[in-house]
Amino acid sequence: MSDTLHTLTLLDVLQEHRRSHPNRTALVQEGRRYTYADLEDRVNRLANLWESLGVGPGERVLWLGQNSLAVLEGILACSVLGAMFCPLNWRQSPDEIAFVIDDLQPRVLLWHEGEIGEAVKAARALAQWKQGTWIHFDEAGPDGYEGRLQGADPARRERAIDVHAGCVIIYTAAFGGRPNGAILSQAGVMAQNVNIMLVQALTSGTIFLNSGPHFHIGTLMVTLGVFHAGGANVMIRRTEVAVIAEALHAEKCSLAFLVPKTIDELHAFNADGRYDLAHFRSAALPTEDYSMMGYGQTEVGGLVTWAHYDRKATSIFGRTSPIAVVRVFDEDGNEVPDGEVGELGARGPTVGLGYWNRPEINARRTRFGWWLTNDLGRREPDGSINFVGPKVQMIKSGVENIYPAEVEGCLRSHPAVADAAVIGVPDPRWIQSVKAIIVRKPDAEVTDAELIEHCRARIASYKKPRWVEFASAIPRTPAGPTDYAALDAAYGGGGYPGGKDYKY
Repeated sequence: MSDTLHTLTLLDVLQEHRRSHPNRTALVQEGRRYTYADLEDRVNRLANLWESLGVGPGERVLWLGQNSLAVLEGILACSVLGAMFCPLNWRQSPDEIAFVIDDLQPRVLLWHEGEIGEAVKAARALAQWKQGTWIHFDEAGPDGYEGRLQGADPARRERAIDVHAGCVIIYTAAFGGRPNGAILSQAGVMAQNVNIMLVQALTSGTIFLNSGPHFHIGTLMVTLGVFHAGGANVMIRRTEVAVIAEALHAEKCSLAFLVPKTIDELHAFNADGRYDLAHFRSAALPTEDYSMMGYGQTEVGGLVTWAHYDRKATSIFGRTSPIAVVRVFDEDGNEVPDGEVGELGARGPTVGLGYWNRPEINARRTRFGWWLTNDLGRREPDGSINFVGPKVQMIKSGVENIYPAEVEGCLRSHPAVADAAVIGVPDPRWIQSVKAIIVRKPDAEVTDAELIEHCRARIASYKKPRWVEFASAIPRTPAGPTDYAALDAAYGGGGYPGGKDYKY
C-alpha cells in the first residue's frame, strides 16, 4: 500500500496550484493560453485517454516533435499512470528515430509536422514496432491530439502513484555507438525542481520562454521547475531569434534558456529597440558570470554541482548540490585523494534509474554502489568539484554532444571506406566542428562531399563531418584502439570539453 501520508507527487503539485491560483497562466503556445485549472483538466483527460490505449505502469509514450505544451502535459499524465514520457531529439535522421521506436516500444506515439514530418513518416515505415497508437498533434478533428483529448473522460480517478518509478526518459548521445534512454524518477524530478527553484530564483511570477529543446535536460529541468513553482511556461517550437524576440515582448518573459551566440543575435536583431525586453534575464550558458554553471548529465537529473553555492570556489563547476553527493573514484572503486583525477560518481534522489533496456551497462555503471558518470574529475583543495573531461572522446558542437564512435560507424558503412576516425577541431562559433579522417578501400573512389552527404542522410545533421581528410592509415595505440592524440596533433584537433583550450 502506498504511503500517501508522506508522499508528494507531480499530480499533488498540480492540484495544489489549482487550489491556490486556478486562474493563473500555466501554459502558452501559439496563441493558446491555459490556466492551472485548465492544465489539471487536460492532464486528467490525457491520463484517462492513454490508459484506454494501454498505457499503464512501466509503459512508454514517445513525443516526436519540437517544443510543445504536449511535453509538459505528457510528463504529468505519465506521472499519474506510472508510465514514462520520452521527448525525442527531433533533429535525428529517420534511421535514428526508427531505432528509438524499436528500442522503446511505446504504447502511444505523438508527432507533429513542423520541420520533421517527413523524417517521422520515414521512421514509422522503417520501424519494426507496429503496436503503438499514433496520434497527430496538428491534426484537426476527432482523431488528432486536441480532438482525442477533448473527447476523453475528464473525471479525476484515484490511482496509486509510485514516485520512485520512472517518469521521464531522455535519450543521450551515442557514446558507445548507439543512444541510451536515461530514466528519471518522479521523486528525482521533484527534488531537482526544488533545487532549480532555489538556484534560478523561480517563483509563481516567473514566465519562462521554452526556447531550448525539450529533449535536453538543461531546458527541461527549468520547465519542470517553473511548473513546480507555479509559474508560466511559454512554448515556442524551436530557437529562432525573431520568434524569441516576439515571445519575450508579448508575454513579458522573465527567463529563457539561450546560449551566448543566440543572446548576441537577439541583441543585434533588437538593436532598434522595437521589442521590450525589460523583463528578461537569461538562463544561458554564461561567458563571464559562472554562478549558473555546474557539472552534471542527463543520467543524474541535470546538475549535481553548482557554482551558485560558492562563487569563490576554485572550480567554476562549484560545490555539490544540497540534494546530491559526489565522489571521485579510481578503477577499483576507491576514492582518490583530493587533487587526483578519477571517475566522478554520484548519489542522491535526482540520480536516475539507469538506462532503458540496458542491464549490462547499468550493472557496470553502478558496480560500486554509486552512479559512475563515465566522466573524469577531481576534488580541489577547497573541496569544490572540477570536471576534467569524458573518459571517452567527445566532441562538443554548440550544446550538442557528439561521440566519435557513432559517426565513425556511419562512415564505415560506406562501401568505399576501409577505416575512419573522427576528431573535433576548434570552432569559434560552435566550440568544435567534426573532422573525419578516412582510409579508402583499395581501388575505391569517394569524395569528401559524398561522405558528408552519406552521414547527413543517416544520422542527425549536426553530427556529420564538416571536413574530410584522406589518409593511408588510422594511427593506433600499442593496445590497438584509435590514437586520437596523434590524430589531433596531425589534423588540428582540440577544444574538447575539459581541455585547457575548451571555451565554456
